[in-house]
Amino acid sequence: MSDRNRPPHAGDPTTVPVTARASALHAGAWWIWALGLATAASRTTNPLLLGLLVAVAGYVVAARRTDAPWARSYGAFLKLGLAVIVIRLVFAIVLGSPIPGTHILVTLPEVPLPAWAKGVRIGGRVTAEGLVFALYDGLKLATLLVCVGAANALANPARLLKSLPAALYEAGVAIVVAMTFAPNLVADVQRLRAARRLRGRPDRGLKALLQVGLPVLEGALERSVALAAAMDARGYGRSAEVPRAVRHTTTALTLGGLLGVCAGTYGLLADQGAGYGLAVLVAGLAAALAGLWLGGRRSVRTRYRPDRWGTRAWLVSGSGAAVAALTIWASSYAPQALHPPAVPLTSPQLPLWPAASILLGLLPAFVAPAPAGHRTPGRGSRAVAERDAPAGEAPPPRRRATATREPGAGHPTHTPHSEETR
Repeated sequence: MSDRNRPPHAGDPTTVPVTARASALHAGAWWIWALGLATAASRTTNPLLLGLLVAVAGYVVAARRTDAPWARSYGAFLKLGLAVIVIRLVFAIVLGSPIPGTHILVTLPEVPLPAWAKGVRIGGRVTAEGLVFALYDGLKLATLLVCVGAANALANPARLLKSLPAALYEAGVAIVVAMTFAPNLVADVQRLRAARRLRGRPDRGLKALLQVGLPVLEGALERSVALAAAMDARGYGRSAEVPRAVRHTTTALTLGGLLGVCAGTYGLLADQGAGYGLAVLVAGLAAALAGLWLGGRRSVRTRYRPDRWGTRAWLVSGSGAAVAALTIWASSYAPQALHPPAVPLTSPQLPLWPAASILLGLLPAFVAPAPAGHRTPGRGSRAVAERDAPAGEAPPPRRRATATREPGAGHPTHTPHSEETR
């Protein structure tokens, strides 16, 4: 019996749950966890804490991401974050910085500007304080992007759209259709370009692009018509009759709730206003959820095998919410530690309790189900054989590979030998 099909050993503390369709983590839990880390990143400019947040997100992604195409997006977000930092530093060098500084690194030729552009300069003095401030600012934005990238790499987008409320069913179907058609368009372009190369025709340039684009659009229209006919045959778009008062109440609750969510999120992400931002965010979420619940009454569809929000989803989402709440609280009693000044130049210090609260974000790496084929470090085939050996018997001997050369062969072949035959 292979390691994947072997039942877990009772009492083994290193047993890791393997992802199955019935036990897969809810996609919304990953987004709540990632948004909690992003909220914590928005409350600090300390490069040590921001680097710790990036390390936490990267470890969880490395431990729990799958081999799906969307799981490869984390590297792209890391590169995007590095590009943001570089662009922010370039802007600080070319356009200057509002931070006054005394440590002048270089003086660039300054371009004279008209009087109406007062306060803006191109070139001039480049100070160390300005570069440090730009580095802190760029690192903060890069960490936010990395947290969003972690959610994209861990959450299944199709299952996330499947969990949308019934009021957003039509929007979810439109997004799913768009996500399904995009790979088909890419495959059509590659197929047509390969066909042109086989016929000896150029596959690059504007002329080739125009000649390839027409068949691609024709195929997309044919698939759209076939999909529309299939959806119409299955009764898509049917809705139940609801009273006018319920419709108006639904609209008011949904729009008011979304406005409250926007205002509350702005209050949480801003340097000031976290006190009222959380209350407005909670009230907006409650109103929006009530509106979505009322709006779902017009939907007559049923949901096949819905994703369940289990204990692991609560632990994952709760860890992200705890990181955000503790970081917001730390910004009230230790603002200097979370925002090291650039003037005067001082080395940032790692505050103990905010760093410990960020480490709570590592919880999903241990409680979330592992992807299929995942093997916990230190639990290889030898460890499994030793664990499952009967009492009083020695585990199977280790096998090593020795190189033997066959007659006439150019390369040695590896033949396993046990320790007993050596």
